[in-house]
Amino acid sequence: MCRPAGGRAGKEGRPFPGRDLSGLIRTTLGFSDLGVKGGHAATGAFTAASALVLVASSEACCPDRSGRLLAMRGRLALVGGTVLAAVVLAAAALVVVSRRQARLPANEARAFVAAWARGDAAAVEALAVAGRGASADQSRFEEQLGITSSQLEVGELRREPEATAAVSAVHQLRGLGEWKVQTLLRFVRRDGRWLVDWAPSSFHPEAQAGDRFERERARPPRAPILGAGGRPLTVLGKVVAIGVQPSRIKDQAALAAALQEHAGVEPERLDTALKAPGVRPDHFVPLVEVREERYRQIEAGLRPAPGVVFQRKDARITPSDAFAAHTIGRTGEITAEQLKELGSSYQQGDVVGRSGLELAAERQLAGSPSGEIRLVRASGEKKVLERFAGRAPTPVTTTLRPDVQAAADAALDGVTVPAALVAVDAATGAVLAVASRPLTEPLNRALAGRYPPGSTFKIVTTDALIAAAGPQQRLPCPREAVVGGKRFKNFEGEALGDITLRDAVVQSCNTAFASAAAKLPDDQLVAAAGRYGFGVDYSVGLGSTSPAEFPVPRDEAERAAAAIGQGRVLATPAHMATVAAAATTGTWRAPHLLTAPPGGRAAPPPTATTPAAVEPLRAFLRGVVTDGTARAAAAVPDLVGKTGTAEFGTGDPLPTHAWFVGVRNGIAFSVLLEGGGVGGRDAAPRGARFAAALG
Repeated sequence: MCRPAGGRAGKEGRPFPGRDLSGLIRTTLGFSDLGVKGGHAATGAFTAASALVLVASSEACCPDRSGRLLAMRGRLALVGGTVLAAVVLAAAALVVVSRRQARLPANEARAFVAAWARGDAAAVEALAVAGRGASADQSRFEEQLGITSSQLEVGELRREPEATAAVSAVHQLRGLGEWKVQTLLRFVRRDGRWLVDWAPSSFHPEAQAGDRFERERARPPRAPILGAGGRPLTVLGKVVAIGVQPSRIKDQAALAAALQEHAGVEPERLDTALKAPGVRPDHFVPLVEVREERYRQIEAGLRPAPGVVFQRKDARITPSDAFAAHTIGRTGEITAEQLKELGSSYQQGDVVGRSGLELAAERQLAGSPSGEIRLVRASGEKKVLERFAGRAPTPVTTTLRPDVQAAADAALDGVTVPAALVAVDAATGAVLAVASRPLTEPLNRALAGRYPPGSTFKIVTTDALIAAAGPQQRLPCPREAVVGGKRFKNFEGEALGDITLRDAVVQSCNTAFASAAAKLPDDQLVAAAGRYGFGVDYSVGLGSTSPAEFPVPRDEAERAAAAIGQGRVLATPAHMATVAAAATTGTWRAPHLLTAPPGGRAAPPPTATTPAAVEPLRAFLRGVVTDGTARAAAAVPDLVGKTGTAEFGTGDPLPTHAWFVGVRNGIAFSVLLEGGGVGGRDAAPRGARFAAALG
C-alpha cells in the first residue's frame, strides 16, 4: 500500500484498498460454482487483471504536494475504468470457458444405449427419470417392429438450450433387414445425477405419446428354374406333407419302421427332427413331402402308426418326383441354421431352397422382400417412416432337356444300388440330364461323387499310346503281368496273346494297358490325362470344383495302375461323360449346367486331344459295342462306348463299381452303378436303355 509523503495517509490520500481483486470478482460472479477444477484458467486471467489494478492504484493513490490530486483522480477514474473493463471481459471469457468445460452426460448416455441394446430393462429404468416408461416403450416398439437386435452409438452432446445426446441407431428388423434412425436423448439433473428424460421421441424423433408402430412385409413369388429353351422345370402344385406330432407317438421304433418302409424316411432323420430345438409336443414336425399319387400309394401303410400326421399344401414341384431331383433340389420351410446363414431379410416360416439349385441359387430365385415401417397416431392417421424396396427374383436357366432327363430317369428305374447317369452335349459340354439314386440320399453322385473310373480311363491311355506309337501297334495280353513289382490280371482271367491296340480296347485287356503304359515316358500319361480335363479346376454349376484327379504316378507300378483307371485316379460321372465326348469330337470341354456361370466364373478353355487318335478311337469304341465288352448294347444303332469295372475298398474279392460311357446322336453320357458289379454286364444295359430312348 502506498502512502502520502510524510509517511501518513491523509484524507484525500487514503490508500486504494489492497484486496485480492481476482478473488473478489471470482466470488462476486460465482465462478466457484462453474465446475472448473483446479481454477487454472481463472488463476491466469485474474492474476493479469490484479496486476493491472495494482499498477493503477500505485500511480493513482499518491498525488504530489503541488495539488494535482484532482487530475490524478481523473486519471485514476480513466485507468480504473479501463482496468474494470478488462476484468469484466476476462470474467465473461471465463464464464464461456467454464461452461464449455462443464461435464456433459457422456458416460450416462453411453451406459443408457448399452443397456437399451442388450435389453437390460432394470438398467434402462435406473438411468432414466422414474415413471417415464422407457423400458416398456422399448419392449413394445421392438415387438411391433420385429426388432431382433440394435446397434446404438452416441454422437454429439450439447448443453444448450438443454442437455442432449445424439444417437445413431441401426435396428435389425426380422425379415426386412436394417432400419437406420437418428434420434436424440434428453437429459435432466436429479439429485446431482444426469438422467434420461425418456419420451417416445427418444425412440424415433416423430413418435409421440399414444403412437404405435406397424410393419408390412411381402415376399415376391419365387422365380422358376428353367430348362433348355426356357421351359419351366418347376411349377406350383399340390403335395402332402408327411410328419409326426410328438404327443401322439406311442412307439417310436414302430413308427420309425413304418416311415422307413413306406416313405423312405430313415430312423435317424426322425430322431433328429424330434430332438430339434423348439419342437413342442403339440407341434407338427414335417419329415417329407410327396405328390398326391405317391400319397395314395403309401397312406394305408402309414395311417395306422400313432403319431403320423398328414397335411396337404401347395408346393413347388418338378415334372415328376425323380426328375433331376438332386440337381433341381427341393424347397421347404427355413431351418434355424439357414436363418443364421441367410441373414436378416429372412424370418421363420419363409419357404427357401433346401437342396440342389434351389439352395445354391436361393438369393437369385427368392429375391428379397419389400415392406414398410409406419407410425400410427392415436387418431388412426398413419405415416410411412421407411420403405424397403425389395429385389425382384430372377429365374435360373439350366441346360437340362426334359426329354433327355426323362430318358435318364427311366434308364435308372428299378436300380437297387446307388447309381448315377449324366448326359452332355458332346459338341458344347452342356449338361442335358442328371440322375442320381437313391432319391432319399442327399449326395448327388452324378455331379459330386468321385470314383475310380476303371477301364473307362483306357480312352485316355489309348490317346497317349497313339500319340507315342500310332494306332497300329500291337500289345501282348497275357493272363497276368508284373509291372514294377505289382501283379496285374485281366478281370475274367482271359489271355489273348499278341493283339492289336484296337482289340486291347475292345476286349479291355488290363495286362496289355498296364505293360504298355509302363513303357511310356513319365510325362506322357500325365499330359494325356490333362488333355481330357483331369486336374482341371472347374465347376459344373453345382457340386465339386475338382471333379477329376490324376496325381502324378510315384513309380512304374502306380503308372500301370493309373493307366487302367485304378490307383489314385478319381472322377465324377459328369466328368467321364465329357471324356467320352472328347474321344469322338477331338476336343475336351468342361461340362456346364447353367447358361450363366455361377459367380461369373469363366469356364476353362477347351483342350484338343491327340488329332491322330480321334478316328481310331471312334472306331475302337464302336467295336466295344458291336463285338466287345459292351455287346449287351449292340442292338442300339450308332452307339459307341467303353465299359469299366473299378475295384475299390477291401475284401477278397474286392468290391467293384460298374461303369459305361457312350455317345449316340451327339449326346455323350456315363452310367455308374456304385458297388454294382461289372461294367459290361450291369452298367452297359442301363446305358443301352438310355441311348435307345434318344431316337
